[in-house]
Amino acid sequence: MKEFEGKIAIVTGTTGIARGIAIRLASAGASVMACGIDEAANRELQRKADGHGTALRVELCDVSRPEQVRAIVARTIEKYGGLDFIVNSAAIHPFGNAVETDPETWDRCLAVNLGSVYLLAHFGIPEMKKRGGGSMVVVASVQGHACQRGVVAYAASKGGLLSLTRALALDHAADGIRVNSISPGSIRTPMLERSAAHFSPGLPVETVIERFGAAHPLGRVGTAEEVAELAAFLLSDRSSFCTGGDYLVDGGLLAGIGVQ
Repeated sequence: MKEFEGKIAIVTGTTGIARGIAIRLASAGASVMACGIDEAANRELQRKADGHGTALRVELCDVSRPEQVRAIVARTIEKYGGLDFIVNSAAIHPFGNAVETDPETWDRCLAVNLGSVYLLAHFGIPEMKKRGGGSMVVVASVQGHACQRGVVAYAASKGGLLSLTRALALDHAADGIRVNSISPGSIRTPMLERSAAHFSPGLPVETVIERFGAAHPLGRVGTAEEVAELAAFLLSDRSSFCTGGDYLVDGGLLAGIGVQ
């Protein structure tokens, strides 16, 4: 029997880390409802899932909108019969300081990155309670702990996720629901590639990503599959005494200080 046989999960986001986690859970036997707003990415993930014969369904959803989140939870229950896991990985990454970032961009970033986690908890936790409990994983970021310049909205949203994780863990421990967050460092994803192009527009993306990797003590950027392994551990009974924590998967990035 596979580790997650009989388990039902919602994963928000269909690219990068979210894709890695959705595939990891489905490969281990879970029935997965993945959702995102990028229609091309949704189709690509569905093709990949169909090719491997896994129980992974991909649907369009703007996770910042309450009615759409309510609907995706309802469709998950209708299709699979319950809900055991929620993985919040959908995110956008605007650039700019407080002066450069317009109010609409600020609001959108917090709605997608932070508000969606509240919405999935609001609509999803009652369904998890019907199953006797469950586990949630929130994909935060090292930028919630220490950030670079020019990412004010993104950093604020990720910092908020750390506090929201703790609040959810405390509020729902008695319901048998564990809630933990993951803070990745530089992970090779489309988002990282866009960051590389933004911060060093005169250099090839590969060169910039190598530089990002060199900043990590392990000397490289990580992979979505490495983050997915940590997510799988935190969702599983192997982490049964873990809740309210944040777990770094950052190649040692935050272990040091910027003095040589």
